Amino acid sequence: MALGAIRAARQQSPRGVPLGVSVVGYDDSPLVAFTDPPLTTLRQPVQAMGTAAVRALLDAIAGRPVPSTEYVFRPELVVRGSTAAAPTPVPAGVPARR
Repeated sequence: MALGAIRAARQQSPRGVPLGVSVVGYDDSPLVAFTDPPLTTLRQPVQAMGTAAVRALLDAIAGRPVPSTEYVFRPELVVRGSTAAAPTPVPAGVPARR
């Protein structure tokens, strides 16, 4: 989806990505570091999530109590070339540059 957004932004925006629009993907993939531009993404801790799920399943199978609360995992923002700093706002009363 994010790569499609980059393609559409290139077609619609004269400044493209990342100067006209920043794009952030989700879940990361080894390939997105090699796209043009490399995609900024939110990486989930998949191994920790899988470990917690298996542990809960094994506890349930063994008859041990399984917590009924949510598991919270901290994602990691991987900044690459598809994002840029936001433009500096022009103060009120100052004419915008063209």
